[in-house]
Amino acid sequence: MSQIGRRAVLAAAGGALLGGGAAPQVVGSAAPKFSVFTYEFKKIQFEQMRGKVVILNYWATWCGPCRRELPLLNEYYQRKASDGLLIFAVDDEENPPDDKLRSLSKVLAFPLVRHLTGKGYGVINKGVPSNYVIDRAGVIRYAEAGAFTSAGLESVVTPLLAEAAPAAVAQPT
Repeated sequence: MSQIGRRAVLAAAGGALLGGGAAPQVVGSAAPKFSVFTYEFKKIQFEQMRGKVVILNYWATWCGPCRRELPLLNEYYQRKASDGLLIFAVDDEENPPDDKLRSLSKVLAFPLVRHLTGKGYGVINKGVPSNYVIDRAGVIRYAEAGAFTSAGLESVVTPLLAEAAPAAVAQPT
């Protein structure tokens, strides 16, 4: 990511700043279905994600580690989107600063989520950021609180992107 792009993401996240804990899913189980509604007014359903590796990132504008993680996720997404990666960043605040988040959504290469419907996801153990990684087969492969590092993305997500999409996709329970 260029320095200008990185600064724009950091500035937008900082601008957003100015303005309950879920139990983690069982790693290795079929991912529960969900839909996201983005700040660009798009609805993306779980079925549209089949065959992709998906990162669900729960964050908050007041969270320092979250604000450092967003540019990292953005850079990783820009490098790996063509390999079948989808990232959705879900602001976990009760009253998020929508106008600031709309501005941030225009800077990020992946969508900021205005609303997620579906059960089984959320902040893990009251810790933001929290991340879920779902593989191409629709199986949860990672669910933890804490920010990703570059090394973490490379060790958790990159191998999943190298896997071929399966003929059959796991069905949620």
